Amino acid sequence: MAFGRLTRSEPGRAGGGPMSDINMTPLIDVMLVLLVIFIVTAPLLASRLKLDLPASAAATAGADGAVLAVSIDAQGRVFLADEALPADGVQTRLQAAARAAVARDPATELQLRADRAVPYGRVAELIGWVQGAGLTRIGLVTESPTQ
Repeated sequence: MAFGRLTRSEPGRAGGGPMSDINMTPLIDVMLVLLVIFIVTAPLLASRLKLDLPASAAATAGADGAVLAVSIDAQGRVFLADEALPADGVQTRLQAAARAAVARDPATELQLRADRAVPYGRVAELIGWVQGAGLTRIGLVTESPTQ
């Protein structure tokens, strides 16, 4: 980066022109602030539904293909991608979403997040519905135990 002189140049001498370099420091500062903002907010946007998931030391596996996210909260309400399903049409809406997901990608995986307080029978019932609709890859989402 070139710095100009603060004194006036004499007529007929070169070197007294305006500085044409861009100061990059403010641009870098702004970009770093935006990066920090995205790093802080990204985990908060993952799921707005708060569940008390069971802890498990099982290996974590990432989803390779398409994912259908279903959650059951402590009151037994079913959520499809953070959207509450009506109590009277849970089975039909869930099966329709599963059939549509399998039609788009046969390797679609159901990621089931069930609150710790949900009875096992309710979880088994939901798994039966999606298996009947053609979804065979099912993953149960848990928290890793605190060390």
